[in-house]
Amino acid sequence: MMAPSWAVNPTADPKDPRWAAVDSYTFGHLHPATSTPALSVLNKAVANSNAHNLPRYEVSPSQGKFLMLQARMINAKNILEIGTLGGYSTIWLANATPETNVTTIEINEEFARVAKENWVVAGVEGKIEQQLGSALDILPKLLEEVQLRKRPLYDMVFIDADKAQGLQYFDFAVKMCRPGAVIFVDNVVMKGSLVDAEQLDNSHVRGSRAVVEGIGKDERVDAMCMQTVGEKIYDGFVMAVVR
Repeated sequence: MMAPSWAVNPTADPKDPRWAAVDSYTFGHLHPATSTPALSVLNKAVANSNAHNLPRYEVSPSQGKFLMLQARMINAKNILEIGTLGGYSTIWLANATPETNVTTIEINEEFARVAKENWVVAGVEGKIEQQLGSALDILPKLLEEVQLRKRPLYDMVFIDADKAQGLQYFDFAVKMCRPGAVIFVDNVVMKGSLVDAEQLDNSHVRGSRAVVEGIGKDERVDAMCMQTVGEKIYDGFVMAVVR
């Protein structure tokens, strides 16, 4: 029996070459040399992460810019990221506005160390607060600080971490967000695994289905799921707006 498609390296899965070609063409024109963050900075971050053998799961350049522009549209000053990896998406988020600050959570010490190196090169280390440890240990502390008004409400949350715990992360996120805030939960479609009956035993699939079904019942938000293709894989995210 073949292993579930999400059980193998997702970047090694066959994909339509047009996806990467369109990403390359459009990003090349829509993020010119004068843009921020500079492509050279982004490439250095990816190269440094690869040199340290981090998993190659960072968002694509187009997806990173999408997140940055979403944050800019809502004038997000305070952003929470759950799952730092090498800090690539953090660089995009930190560049949303001059006043934007990002709190990012990472459980892996090596990932966190490499991310810091990348932020220094990108010149955004002063806009990022790194929290090292399990998200389910850190989120209750952040929530308490928000409730005590020692920390401002968040304007945007990007969840890109352990898929099995996604709904728990989301619940904490909603409690720490202002009305109108946007919450993204990444990698929920997983090449269609979300609706593949043969993969329902996969913890990632179960977690993503719990996210979709749980958010659908959550009256605190209004949400949708967007499928995506590109230079990475066929996947998708849930986007929710706090009421």
